[in-house]
Amino acid sequence: MAGEQDLMEKIVSLAKRRGFIYPSSEIYGGINGFWDYGPLGVELKRNIKDAWWNDFVRCPPLGPDGKPIQMVGLDCSIIMNPKVWEASGHVVNFNDPLVDCKQCKARFRADKVFTVIAKEGENVLLSVGVEADAEDPAKQVAAAAANSKTRRRLEDHADRLAWIIFRADKAGEGQVNLCPNDAGPLTDARKFNMMFKTFVGAMEDSSSLAYLRPETAQGIFCNYKNVLDTTRIKVPFGIAQIGKAFRNEINPRNFTFRSREFEQMEIEFFCHESQADQWYKWWRDTRYAWYTGLGLKSSKLRLRDHEKEELAHYARACADVEYEFPFGVSELEGIANRTDFDLKAHQTASGRDMTYFDDETKERFLPYVIEPSGGCDRAALAFLCEAYCEDEAPDENGAMQKRTVLRFHPRLAPIKVAIFPLVKKDGMPERAMEIYSALRVNMTAVYDEKGAVGRRYRRQDEAGTPFCLTVDGQTMQDGTVTIRDRDSMKQDRIPGAPAALLAYIQEHLRQ
Repeated sequence: MAGEQDLMEKIVSLAKRRGFIYPSSEIYGGINGFWDYGPLGVELKRNIKDAWWNDFVRCPPLGPDGKPIQMVGLDCSIIMNPKVWEASGHVVNFNDPLVDCKQCKARFRADKVFTVIAKEGENVLLSVGVEADAEDPAKQVAAAAANSKTRRRLEDHADRLAWIIFRADKAGEGQVNLCPNDAGPLTDARKFNMMFKTFVGAMEDSSSLAYLRPETAQGIFCNYKNVLDTTRIKVPFGIAQIGKAFRNEINPRNFTFRSREFEQMEIEFFCHESQADQWYKWWRDTRYAWYTGLGLKSSKLRLRDHEKEELAHYARACADVEYEFPFGVSELEGIANRTDFDLKAHQTASGRDMTYFDDETKERFLPYVIEPSGGCDRAALAFLCEAYCEDEAPDENGAMQKRTVLRFHPRLAPIKVAIFPLVKKDGMPERAMEIYSALRVNMTAVYDEKGAVGRRYRRQDEAGTPFCLTVDGQTMQDGTVTIRDRDSMKQDRIPGAPAALLAYIQEHLRQ
């Protein structure tokens, strides 16, 4: 656990140092659960969103019938009529269990707090509260956080220990929940609605109450009929949206993973009930393959089907694409067969007919919905964790030095190519700037002439730049340049004409 924590600290440090992610409002001490994306971070997120939009909206894949699926996009408002959230159930049911420490007054999400007790007979060796997602990680966190003497006793007496682990919202009679901060007693769990409230207009009363949307899906459901009426699209089809959502998380944590403001990439795919199971399996497998195709190829990525007792009351089936972050295994995206629950709820609440009439079969029906719902911020964090690597590379004197490199998939890399003049004389800067000016029209490129070329390579390695071009003395003789590959550090000489360089780089970016 200590090694994983160190890794997460290195990633957070790199993200700040290289301009991927900053704490929001940092000059005023920050604000918990909110983050700002810097110059490299905003490019990374934009590339993730562009890849998603291109792969599923502009150029959607072939469906299970071998034909391209039908897909359109939306961009709905963040604030909607509050009746939307009443109909969807968010006003009543969008709750998390909340507990407070009676001593330090800290506040926690009850389903993420565990009390861990290790006993040998009647002798209690360990009794602490920890934050974790499940019992096994809670046990590991508790043991790792113990002092060295306690850890040795736990190891020496492992075969004789009885472990008692319970979650704060499921504590039995006589069990006392302990605070992760100071082991003080926690209050009983109570419900906490996570929607941010605001007011529309000049008056601040119940008549002007509104909410910042906690998800983008409801805007799609509300516009489902508008899309049908204003396009020639037919069921089955999907509506996609990328947009901000807001949840007043009790205890934001794990860097950007659990934030109060985040960006979602959601699809609501409408189909006939008889085809829903087929489409669900297709979307589940297709969304998983999208992540692997963009570089999450390690054993850390997994696809987990929900057990029956895990399913929401409206869901027929659900699966999570999960990733093993340094802080534990957590959900990247959920794919659910939501049945006709949402359209039926809005049809009942609004009085508007949400059914679809099939001209070919002459059947009128309420479509089922398959929902792949992913987080852009979570995806960015997963790609960042997967890309992070430490190895060794020779410096300008040939001595091996530690190198930090981000091995992003080329489609996601914030910068595609960096252009360097070897030295700032003999016409090299002018030639390098000429190449930079030609390439930047077609891809994200940077020009850098400061410092030794080895240090410039290291800066681009930390940014995840796939290629570096160097203009040197030979360039001025035969027009060739040196191109360096980020991962292998192999250097080749290729023709330096801008058109040839563009073709070379674009070909390798597609690999």
